[in-house]
Amino acid sequence: MTYNNDDAIRNFTSNEMKHAQLLSRQYPTIAAACTEIVNLKAILNLPKGTEHFLSDIHGEYESFNHVLKNGSGSIKRKIEEIFGDSLREKEIKSLATLIYYPEQKLDIIHSTEDDIEEWYAVTIYRLVEVCRKTAFKYTRMKVRKAMPEDFAYILDELMHQGPRESDKKEYYNEIIATIIKIGRADEFIIAMSKLIQRLVIDRLHIVGDIFDRGPGADIVMDTLMDYHAVDIQWGNHDVLWMGAAAGSEACIATVIRICARYVNLATIEDGYGINLLPLATFALEFYRDDNCTEFKPKIESDRVHYENDLKLIAKMHKAISIIQFKLEGEIIKRRPYFSMEDRLVLEKIDYEKGTISLEGKTYKLRDCHLPTIDPADPYVLTAEERKLIEKLKSSFLKSEKLQRHVRFLFAKGSMYLKSNSNLMYHGCIPLNEDGSFKKVRIGSSGKSYSGKAFFDRLEILVREGYFYKNNPEAQLYGMDLTWYLWNGTDSPLFGKDRMTTFERYFVSEKETHVEKKNPYFNLEDTETLTKMIFEEFDLDPEVSHIINGHVPVKLKKGESPIKANGKLLVIDGGFSKAYQSTTGIAGYTLIYNSYGLLLAAHDPFESTQKAIEEEIDIHSTSMVLEQEVDRKRVRDTDIGDELIIQIRDLENLLDAYRLGFIKEQRY
Repeated sequence: MTYNNDDAIRNFTSNEMKHAQLLSRQYPTIAAACTEIVNLKAILNLPKGTEHFLSDIHGEYESFNHVLKNGSGSIKRKIEEIFGDSLREKEIKSLATLIYYPEQKLDIIHSTEDDIEEWYAVTIYRLVEVCRKTAFKYTRMKVRKAMPEDFAYILDELMHQGPRESDKKEYYNEIIATIIKIGRADEFIIAMSKLIQRLVIDRLHIVGDIFDRGPGADIVMDTLMDYHAVDIQWGNHDVLWMGAAAGSEACIATVIRICARYVNLATIEDGYGINLLPLATFALEFYRDDNCTEFKPKIESDRVHYENDLKLIAKMHKAISIIQFKLEGEIIKRRPYFSMEDRLVLEKIDYEKGTISLEGKTYKLRDCHLPTIDPADPYVLTAEERKLIEKLKSSFLKSEKLQRHVRFLFAKGSMYLKSNSNLMYHGCIPLNEDGSFKKVRIGSSGKSYSGKAFFDRLEILVREGYFYKNNPEAQLYGMDLTWYLWNGTDSPLFGKDRMTTFERYFVSEKETHVEKKNPYFNLEDTETLTKMIFEEFDLDPEVSHIINGHVPVKLKKGESPIKANGKLLVIDGGFSKAYQSTTGIAGYTLIYNSYGLLLAAHDPFESTQKAIEEEIDIHSTSMVLEQEVDRKRVRDTDIGDELIIQIRDLENLLDAYRLGFIKEQRY
C-alpha cells in the first residue's frame, strides 16, 4: 500500500484490492473486520503452544501410546504443580493414570471403591483444575472446539469460574452433583481426561521411522490419523513402506523380509489384510527339505510362538530374501547412476564351490542351497517367483488400509520440516570427507544436487513414485528412487555407504558386515557444521536447532543426545526393544514449550496392563536444555508470523471500507 502525500488518499495495489475483496466475503462489515483484528492481536500475546517431538517408534505401539498419553511427563508435571502440596505421591500417580487410561481405570475403580459418589465428586473437581491448567494458554474458542460436544457447555462453565464467583459456588456444586446423580460421571471423566491429553500438547512432530520390527505400526498410524495436529518427517523405514504401497516390487519384498525376520507378519496379514498364503505355498515347495537355519526369525517379544510356525516363517523368510536380492539387482542395473554396483552380490558367487568374492577376498557361504538362482543369470526371477511377486504386489496395491495410511504419510509428511526455528530431518545431510555438502547425481540427465536442493528434489521424486500412475516411466523412476532412499549409498535417510543384508545372512566374517557412516555423523558435534546447515536452510544459527532421529544414542557407552553445544539434538534413544540393551534407555523425547526446551530420557515401558493396574508410569529423567528469559508468545512463532500477515490484510480491508473502495454488506 502507498499514500499520496498531496491529498492523503490511500492507494491500493491491484493485488491488495483483490485480496481485500475476497476477505470482505468473510468479514462483510467494519465491525466484523475490527473484531477479528482485536482477536488476532490478542492471540499474538498468548504463550506459545507446547510441541512434542518423537522419533524412531519402530512399531512399538504400547510405548508410543503411553508417551503420547502422558505427554512425555507433561501431564504429571501439571498435576504436581497444582496438587504437589496437597496430594500424596500415590494420589498423584492415581490421578495421572486415570487421565492416561480413563476407560480402563474406571473399570478398576468400580470394583475397588466403597463410596463411588464421593470419589466421583473429588475426582471431577481435581480434573477440572487440571483442565484449567492445561487450557490457560489457549483462547476460549479453541478450548471449546476441543471439547466433546456432549459436555462442551458444562465443561466450559466449570473451567471458566472467575476468581470472584464464590457466590456461584452452589451453582458449580450442583452441576457436578447432577452429573453424578444422572449416571453420567464416567462419561464426563473420560471426556475431561481426553481433553487434558488434547490440550497438554499443541502439536506433535514425528521425526521418522514409524515402521519396522515392532508389532503395531498400523495401530500407531491409526493413532496419528486421529491426532489433532501432527507432522511427519519420513524415515527410511517409512519410505520403504511407501514404496511398497506404490507397487515397488523391491520394497514389497524387503517389507515382507523384515517382518518375517522379526516374527511380525501379523502387521502385514492382520493389520493390512495382505494375503501371504502364496508366499507360504511357494516357500514350502522350494525349501521344504531346507532347515533355513540362517533365516530363523529373531524373537524380540514375550509372545508365544509355536515351533512349526517358526519353521514355516524361516522358509518364507529365505524365499522372499532371495527374491529381494534379485529385484534389487534389477534396480541397480537399471539405474547405474545410483552407484550401487557393489551390491550386485549374486554375480559374485561361485555356485559350484559355495563361495563368494567380496573386495578381493573369497569367503565360504554359510548357506549354499539356492534352488531358484540361475548362475548364468542370477537376477532373473523364475516363472514361479514372478507369479508370486505379482500376487503380493496386487495385495499391497489393493490394501485399503495401507493405502489410506500411506496417503496420510504423504499429506502430513516430508523429507524435512522447518518449524519455529527448528529443522527436523530423520537421518543426515550427505557430506564429503572435508565436511562440504556432497553433490549427488540421482538421474540420467547428469544433474547433481546437494544440501536443501537435494532434499527438495528427492521429495518430488518420491511423490511421483506414488501419484504418477498415468506416467509409468516417471512412476517407475520415483519408485526406484524411493527404494534408494531406504538403503542407497548417499541416501540422507539411511546415512551409510551400503546395507550389507546379504553378507549378514550368508557370510560369517564380520568384516563383510561393515557399513560405513556418512561423514556427517563424525561432524555432527561441531558448531561449524550446524551453522553451515542453518544457512543452507535459511535459519538463524543463533536461535535454531537441528532435531534428528535414526541413530540410537548409546547412553551406556557415554554418548550424549546433545551435540554441537546444544545446536543438534538426536532423539532416537531406543523406542524399539531391540536397541535397549545397547542404548541403556527406551527413547528420548523432546518438549518445546513457552519456557524453553526440555529433553526427556525414558526407562523401558513394562506394559499397558501394568501401567493401568499398578499405576506404573514410564520413569523419565528430564533435562532443561534451554530456558527462555522472556516467555515465548505466539507472536514469536511461525503461526505468529502468519497472524501478523492476516492482521495487515484485515487492516487493508478496513481502509478499503472506510474510504469507500469496498462497500459494507451491512444491509
